[in-house]
Parts: sequence; C-alpha cells; structure tokens
Amino acid sequence: MIEIIPIEERHIEAYHAAVDAVARERRYLGRTEAPSLEDAREFVAANIAKGNPHFVAIVDGRLVGWCDIVASKNPVFAHCGTLGMGIVEGFRGRGIGTMLITAALRKAKQSSLEKVELEVFDSNDRAIALYRKAGFKYEGKKARSAKIDGRYMADILMGLFLDRFEA
Repeated sequence: MIEIIPIEERHIEAYHAAVDAVARERRYLGRTEAPSLEDAREFVAANIAKGNPHFVAIVDGRLVGWCDIVASKNPVFAHCGTLGMGIVEGFRGRGIGTMLITAALRKAKQSSLEKVELEVFDSNDRAIALYRKAGFKYEGKKARSAKIDGRYMADILMGLFLDRFEA
C-alpha cells in the first residue's frame, strides 16, 4: 500500500536518506548528495511552519519519495512556487510520482500561489512526461546548466498556472 501524507518532523531522517539516495544516482537532482541533516531539518521545519506543500510517499513503512513546493522569499516572485521531488530507485513506475505531485499541487492551489515552476534535466524523460501529464508547459531551456562527472546536462524550465490545474 502506498500512503501519500504531509511530511512531519518524524520523517526528517528518512526524507534526508531518500534525498541522498536519489542525489547519489547523479542523474536526477541538481546535487550529488543530500544537504546536511541539519539543513534538511531546517527545510522541513520551515515548510511545516509556513504550510508549504510538502508530501512524502510511504510504502510498507519506508519513505520512498517526496514532493515539495516552496514559495519565493522575494515579494516580487512570491506568487510563484518552485517544485522539487524525487522517487527512490526501485519504486519508480508505480504511480507514486503522480500521487505526490497531485497532492502537492492541490494544496498549492488552495494557497496564495498562482504558479508553480520547476527545472528538470532534459535527459529525464520519465519526469518530463509526469510534469506534462500534470499540466506543466515548456517555458525554456538552459543549455549546459549542469555538469556532473564531466557530462553536461541542460535544464528544461516548465511552469503551471494553478488556475489551470485540474485534480
């Protein structure tokens, strides 16, 4: 059984481990390891305190994925949130990403956010398909924006106006 639930402080260490596992694959995230546990603790606590959409996927008691949307701190851009997500290897292709992103976007639509933006490596076809299915549209491309292990990757910029999101 797959549970999609709002993150709680009790999930921080498992969330940190999941981020680290995906980051160490060196293919999907804009980092090659998780931030420190303390930084993860601060990030999750801030999301909880601010009511930011931040959901986790639990399968048989194990945290296997997350999706968060964080509003910009800059007042000029505060109507926009940035989406981040990941699914631990071995749990992809089960619909978990769809469930996570739907939960996060539903909550974002209930907030003061008007738009959700994201960046995804152009080599991540599965994620791009997920984002398109959720309603995100292509907004641009940043060539050679990342370099991991000597390999360049481009970022695809995508956005979704929440008044157009149908859950």
